[in-house]
Order: sequence, then C-alpha cells, then structure tokens
Amino acid sequence: MRRFIPFVFLTAMAVASCSKVEKADLILLNGEVYTMEEDQPWASAIVIKENKIVAVFENDRLSRKFAGPDTRIVDLEGKFVLPGFIDAHTHFDGTGAQLNDANLLAVADEEGLRKEIARVVNILGKGEWITRGLWGAYEQWALGASETGTGPAERWMPDRRMIDDLTPENPCFLRSFDGEWFLANTLALEISGVIHMYPEDMVRDEQGRLTGLIRKGSPRLNDMRKVIRPKSHARLMNENRAALKHLRECGIVEIHDITGPDQTERYLELEKNGELTCRIWMRPDLSRGAELKEMGMTAGSHPGTGEPSRFLRYGALKGYIDGIMGTHGALFFEPYDDQPDNYGHYRRHTSDDPDFRTGNMDKMYALIRTGYDAGFVSNVHAIGTKGVSLMLDTYERLMTDLGRDLEGFRVIHAQVIRPEDFPRFRQLNVIAEVNPYHISDDMRWMEERIGHERCRGAYAFRSLLANGATLSFGSDMPGTSAAEYFAHPRYLLHAAVNRTTLNGEPEGGWFPEEKISMEEALRAYTINNAYAAFEADIHGSLKPGKLADITVCDLNLMEIPPGDILKMNIEMTIVDGKIVYQRAFD
Repeated sequence: MRRFIPFVFLTAMAVASCSKVEKADLILLNGEVYTMEEDQPWASAIVIKENKIVAVFENDRLSRKFAGPDTRIVDLEGKFVLPGFIDAHTHFDGTGAQLNDANLLAVADEEGLRKEIARVVNILGKGEWITRGLWGAYEQWALGASETGTGPAERWMPDRRMIDDLTPENPCFLRSFDGEWFLANTLALEISGVIHMYPEDMVRDEQGRLTGLIRKGSPRLNDMRKVIRPKSHARLMNENRAALKHLRECGIVEIHDITGPDQTERYLELEKNGELTCRIWMRPDLSRGAELKEMGMTAGSHPGTGEPSRFLRYGALKGYIDGIMGTHGALFFEPYDDQPDNYGHYRRHTSDDPDFRTGNMDKMYALIRTGYDAGFVSNVHAIGTKGVSLMLDTYERLMTDLGRDLEGFRVIHAQVIRPEDFPRFRQLNVIAEVNPYHISDDMRWMEERIGHERCRGAYAFRSLLANGATLSFGSDMPGTSAAEYFAHPRYLLHAAVNRTTLNGEPEGGWFPEEKISMEEALRAYTINNAYAAFEADIHGSLKPGKLADITVCDLNLMEIPPGDILKMNIEMTIVDGKIVYQRAFD
C-alpha cells in the first residue's frame, strides 16, 4: 500500500525542516503513518513542536535530529497513524447525559435493567434523579412491534421492585423508547405523593400492588414531573467531562456540535479549567443569526472573547427542514408505504412561524440570509427526498442571489435522495454531511417504511461521490429515542465500507453498489471535515505547519480486510500537540 518516496526528496525535506534545528516536544517513531497528503501519502515519523507538526519523515533516523533532552519519543511499534478524526455531527450534552444517566435502549429484561441502574447509582450523588432510560427500543424490532408501541403481548414491562433495593436514595423516573410508558421507583412515588393516591389509572400486579408503571396521558405524569429536581450544575459538568473522556478514547480530536446557550457556558468553564480536550466547532440554531450578530459574534469567534479561535469557536448555524424517519416525520414526495396518508412534515424554527406546515420556504430562506449577513453559513437537516430537494432549491435560490457558490453550506443527513438531485450537490458546491452508522441501524426498518426502490437512494454515498459531492462524516451521537449512535469511528467506517449491521447482515451489504473505499471514508472523516469548517489549511492532514491533531489505531485500516474494521481500537489521541489519551504503550 505504501508509495515509494525517493530518498533524494526525503533528504531535501529533512534539510529544509532541520535548518533551524529546533528541538521537538514530541516525536512519534516507527508508525504506519497515513498522511492524507497526495505528495507524501505514507510516512514513518512525525515531529511535533508545541501544537504544530514541524516535520513528517519516511525515515525514523532523520527525525532524531529534532530530539533534545526534554523531547518525548514514542515508539509506535508499527501502529497506524492518521489525521485526528473529526466528528461533523454531535449532540455533546446529550452524549454526556446518556453516559451518566440511564441508557436502557437495549434493555428488555430485569437483569439488564438492574445492571444499568446499578451503574448509574455509582455515578450520581444522593438525591439525584435517574431519568431518561428509553427501554425496549431494540426489543421492538425483535418482536415485530409497531412504532406506536402496540405489538405482541410478550413486550417486556419493568416493575419498581426490580430496582428499589438499588435506589433507596435516588428517585427514578424512566420512560420507554416510544413514550407510551413510564416507570417510577418507590422513592419517586413517595416524593410525588402518588403512592398514597391509589389512582385507578396506574398499573397493578396480580396482588394489587402498584408496579410503578404509568401510562402516557395519565394525570399522574404531571404529579411526577412537578417534583423532579433539575440536574445540578455539578452534575451537568460531570456529564460534560464524561463526554470528553469518551471522545478522546474514541480518537476524536474535534466535534461540530449542535450547541445551545447553556452548553456554550459549560464549554467556557471547561476551557477555563483546562479540561477541554477536544476542539469544539459550535453550531447554534439557525434562528439565532441576528442575536449572534448583535453580540458581535461571527464564524470563528470565541464565545467568551469574540476573538478568532482555533479551539472553541462558533461555526455554522444549524437548521431543520423536516422530521426524522424514526417517527415518520421525514418529508417525501410519495407517502410512506406503511402510512399511506403520511408524507412527513416540515419543521418549525421559531414560535412565530405560521407556515411551517405548508412548506413555505420563504421563512427558511430569510433565516439563512440573516445568518449569512451575520457571517455564518447554514447547515440544514434534510432527510426525506422532498426535504433534500426543497433544501437544494433553497440553496440554489441563495446561490443565484449571492452570485457565488455555497462553500461550507451543508445538507445534514441527506438521507434519501432522488436520482435527479445527486448532481446538484456539486453544482451548488454544497457538502453532503452524512451519518454512516445510520445504515447499520436504520436498515432494520427502512424498506418497511419507504419500500425497496426508494431505498436505493438511501445513504447513497457512492452515488454522491460519483456525482462530485464532498462527503462529511458525523456520528449523530448519542442517537434518538429509538436508536443509539456510536462515537467510535470503527462503527461509521464499517457501515460506509461494508453496509451491513454489526452482525454482518445482509451478506455482501445492503445495496452494495453504494459502498465506498476505506480511503474515501477516512477522507470524509478527516480532511473533508476540516474543509467543511473552512480549516483544511490548518488541520485534517499530517503535514509540516499544520496543527498536531493525530489519532493512532492498533490496526492499519488501509490494509486490513473490511470484515475486520470493527476490531479496530484507538491507541492514542493527540490534540493540539498534547497526548490526551494513551491506551497501552509508550
């Protein structure tokens, strides 16, 4: 796989790099380094000074000229090195909440429930509520249940007595994935007073005892919600710390995050404390363009100072045109196969938007123009064929009015695309920001929803590339109420290259003609995402002068069989020249 590079070239590079002979802070040796640079795709050693790459060598010996008494030298022992993974779509605060609160998406029995609640109890302080949950999401498909939660009689239902002994000091209020059911433990029932009401609408067991289950629509839900204590600031900060730890363990060096004002303040606190171990490119809501302009903020501005920043900064504005497939909300030209009267729906941005159901795109266009005038490009969620097409129409209108192409503008998800719309991404220079792991998860039910033929345009990465589009990869972590989306790159890479579930089904891949190569997938996860943030000149590849954001993997992703991608682990994560995670070697 490695391209031969003449020693004459390497010697010239070494002389140029060594002319100042500044001693390095960190040297990585003996690696299989995939640079993402066409003129030197492979190397063996990287020299780092402060937060920059100062040299990249094919020969380890040349790099030792930069070694001084204080230089840290790491022998990579042949491990695979590449530009740090950039995740172009995250919900950071939700990720921390899922890590430190109950995650019951895959739980459908007492053993799983107890294990997860015990884990969370060990994280939280006395009196903190345990919420979220979303039990039974994956059980639904195993049983063949419907999206509304009606299904076979054997659907598993929890009981408060399954967890009461684990939660004597932590009230619990958990919900099923579909929102049809809620579970309160005994402490929560006591705090709310519900346990003394003997309500007729609450579920009882064969002995007549309250199970703690409350059905959607019950007045008891309001009784419970009134007493839930909001999360403390300390707890929210701990959730952020858990998310940062998870990101560095996954080799993620930067996220493009859907960020609200409250989370912005937490980012500032983390940065002040020296705890921010990942670059943050924040995407506030599309409706905030005028507000941010009034604050003196624009793309690239640090949220605290307003000055340019390469670490914590505002990026683009995030908008929505339609709903999601999981709730039959994605917008299509034809109705859903399993809901013949439903074409999906539009999304509202502001409370004074009367036209959000009618498809009047003038409001969307006005928000995008306001954002542009404030110095922001827009990245807009569009999932169904009609949602994607209308978004491209709106961008085309903008391109005509501006008299320029739309560099940095994105269609987020671009989940199902009509054949005639594939070329338009290149024509407009609009980025297709896609979420590969959705393939592995959504294929459970996609054809049931929209049929086999429309699915040919679903997650059609090969067709997008063939039509000249730029792909940008993001995880969409932590997921939805019906699915968990993983941050670890192996899951996204596996889905893009193999197009199967985690169990390897279907054999050969789902619509295998849309598979892409590992090189194309890695590009969408590194340099393309730097380009999407207008920063391809400073990171996204391994080249002298660029920021030292680097990921080290235990397996050479360019050489292993595609079936082994899920075996890949992260060995080291370097952000801004600092090793923020190291697994097992030095």
